[in-house]
Amino acid sequence: MPFPRASGILLHPTSFPSPWGIGDLGAAAYAFIDFLEETGQQLWQVLPLGPPGHGNSPYMGYSSMAGNPLLISLDPLCDRGLLTPDQFGELGSLPTDEVAFDRVVPLKTALLEQAAQGFLAQADVSEQQEFEQFCQDCHFWVEEFAFFMALKQAFGGVSWTEWEAPLARRQPEALAVWRQRLAREIFCHKFLQFEFHRQWRALKQYANQRQIQIIGDIPIYVAHDSVDVWAFPENFMIDPDTLAPAQMAGVPPDYFSANGQLWGNPTYNWEQLQSQGFDWWIQRFRALLDYVDLVRVDHFRGLQAYWAVPAGETTAIYGEWVEAPGAELFEAIAAELGSLPILAEDLGVITPEVEELRDRFGFPGMKILQFAFGSDSGNPYLPTNYVHNSVVYTGTHDNNTTVGWFETLPSYEQDRLLLYTGCFCVEGIHWTLIRLALMSVANQAIIPLQDILGYGSDSRMNRPGEAEGNWSWRYPADALSSEVRQRLQALTALANRAAPPRPWPSESETMA
Repeated sequence: MPFPRASGILLHPTSFPSPWGIGDLGAAAYAFIDFLEETGQQLWQVLPLGPPGHGNSPYMGYSSMAGNPLLISLDPLCDRGLLTPDQFGELGSLPTDEVAFDRVVPLKTALLEQAAQGFLAQADVSEQQEFEQFCQDCHFWVEEFAFFMALKQAFGGVSWTEWEAPLARRQPEALAVWRQRLAREIFCHKFLQFEFHRQWRALKQYANQRQIQIIGDIPIYVAHDSVDVWAFPENFMIDPDTLAPAQMAGVPPDYFSANGQLWGNPTYNWEQLQSQGFDWWIQRFRALLDYVDLVRVDHFRGLQAYWAVPAGETTAIYGEWVEAPGAELFEAIAAELGSLPILAEDLGVITPEVEELRDRFGFPGMKILQFAFGSDSGNPYLPTNYVHNSVVYTGTHDNNTTVGWFETLPSYEQDRLLLYTGCFCVEGIHWTLIRLALMSVANQAIIPLQDILGYGSDSRMNRPGEAEGNWSWRYPADALSSEVRQRLQALTALANRAAPPRPWPSESETMA
């Protein structure tokens, strides 16, 4: 479905400033929404919101439907008497310019567990009813997720395939025993999901009231060590003897990688999923659309055909393309949920069949300006070649910042960029690309906050292929200066992307 002309910013909530080691859904999040409104933005794009697993990556989460408890703001918990600031201790001494995951995770998790026990002991009737209603509404995923996380803690954090065999294989007697044994821990995880949902819902309402929509991100695959695979193994290509992936996801060799990319995620058992009317996928979209307004489908091409690598391979060389029932999937989702507010991440080598699937449902594809100047005039990322129903980025979370990109750009690409633009902005190369994006015909333009701020390579969010040091970037509390605000607002208005004036706020809105 085409979307109105608009612009916005890509920023994950962990990158917000806060005094407690990691960005959260507190005051800085609301201040960021105010910044978006002031500068005329109508979109806020986030990375996957689930609890991150291996390498702290939001793309390798323990659940495709749960929220990340580390994003919970501690202030509302203090306001309700579930915590007191004197309990925060070492959390207040953590770095403010990055997320030190190895330190913040145990410290904040311990506080959140204390808050859960406080809620169990002192919640009033209305809060208990609200909690029970949440558990009922989210029953499809929250019960198994809470159980999975409690079991993971009980077994020292190892993968579910290393648990006791009766649990790993979900034998009913073992499940019943452990559910009773871990009842308190299971409650804790359900409470944290309730609190995340409560805080996120309030923030989303605040954004929507200011004519700002949130773009979420749905990774095409889920981690093998996740509740999705443990609770629904029949939906995935899993070896029944070893419980390891029988078929792994990845991409074939290309110009950038002679061995391709072997991701290790299990591929889907599409025959099984289709026989169930794609219920698991429908539930997944339903859960995400409870958090966001629009959905970016990562690795969209894998829903037309995916690269499948047999178990035992150490590279992606010996895989094969296998067709996926993408059209049937989207038809089933639309029949259940209505319109499909989807953006397609259609980067890489895209075939006519992938384009046909994207265009059949009217999904806008992605255009990346950092890819535009390395070839000839037919380059699909060159603004000259855009169609209206697309979304343009200066770069994504996987790319270098624009400043860092330009500093390492071959001279011939720098020359082509100069020839195309006529000149570089005196305010910096980042504003040159921001201007190109905003002024293009693409209906939507999304700019990473690092580019708005003109930051270099040390502010990258992710370096694909590097296992350590990713996902930790945060911006300083004083970064959103009046100069940045004025320039972004002026360019957004000139590009005809600014939000229309907001109606006079209602009484309930002024109290938010």
